[in-house]
Amino acid sequence: MLDRPTVMGRVWGLLTSQQFAFLVVGGINTLVGFLAFVAWIKILGEHFYSLAVVLAYCVSIVVAFGLHRTFVFKVRGQVLGDFVRFVGVNSTGLVLNIALMFAFVTLIGLPPIPSQFVVLGLVAIASFFGHRHISFRRSPVRMP
Repeated sequence: MLDRPTVMGRVWGLLTSQQFAFLVVGGINTLVGFLAFVAWIKILGEHFYSLAVVLAYCVSIVVAFGLHRTFVFKVRGQVLGDFVRFVGVNSTGLVLNIALMFAFVTLIGLPPIPSQFVVLGLVAIASFFGHRHISFRRSPVRMP
């Protein structure tokens, strides 16, 4: 028989974990980025999918930084340094995004919008580790 407090404690631990917060914030930001991508595709046309990816990143990067900093990694101070590192990790994600989109759309022949949906998921996984270990990395707090 399952011990209810233990099960509820585990569920609560999962819901308050950094990984879960990253998924929620990432989901919100992915939706923002995806909608921006779709809007840019509609404005520019499907042949300009790479430019649409870049413009969508520009729209979502400030939102992502604020949400990740506040709700996922919960850091203070070093705002400029964090932002520079955040942009570096996101730029790596952008390059990965464009490369994967090229592979999916040009080499495989898939349509841009469903391809971007899959690619964003792959880039999100890589981004978690980049932001955790680079963007918002802090030294452990020493106890007196």
